[in-house]
Amino acid sequence: MHPSPTSQYNYPEIIAWLQSKGMELFGKKFTISPADHLWIHQLVAYFLRDEKACLQNNIDLEKGILLAGPIGCGKTTWMHLMKFVAQTNHKFILKSCREVSFEFIQEGYQTIHKYSIGQLYHAELRNYCFDDLGVESNLKYYGNECNVMAEIMLSRYDLFVSKKLITHITTNLSASEIESTYGNRVRSRMREMFNLIAFPPNSLDKR
Repeated sequence: MHPSPTSQYNYPEIIAWLQSKGMELFGKKFTISPADHLWIHQLVAYFLRDEKACLQNNIDLEKGILLAGPIGCGKTTWMHLMKFVAQTNHKFILKSCREVSFEFIQEGYQTIHKYSIGQLYHAELRNYCFDDLGVESNLKYYGNECNVMAEIMLSRYDLFVSKKLITHITTNLSASEIESTYGNRVRSRMREMFNLIAFPPNSLDKR
């Protein structure tokens, strides 16, 4: 992506700031490759709510972000950094899917409500980024098996439609793997809920 010439933001300066912030948070080995600037610009434009740049790149600001890429390419790191970029009304909470699955073991089906319909009883709806979709597995609560993240995604889809609630996801799963793991219904809803931003398939493991 090349930022729109009419954009109010200086993307080279933002990239330089992200480089500095990344080194502060993750150590001096953190670096931004010029080859990554294309998708980083897209990600930054979305969280800055840069309407002109997003329109130029077919990014829908009414949807969330599905950040996909190989294991170790830096998806979680970048969503951590986007928490510092996101505009006030679009802040989000980063939550590991493994952590959600462990909560289900402890709390049962209340976990699903906590991240979806149960939010209607709070003062405000919360935007979440569910990190590493696919690492959790189907779990049993008192003998009943449940695909926890599938149920959460379906419930949050209902809130996306009715309340414009935004959800973000990071995953190393392909579209076919998402369908195999969570079913065609979830995959179909995800097409409506997310803008896909993908690391190149040959991205190196940065860990």
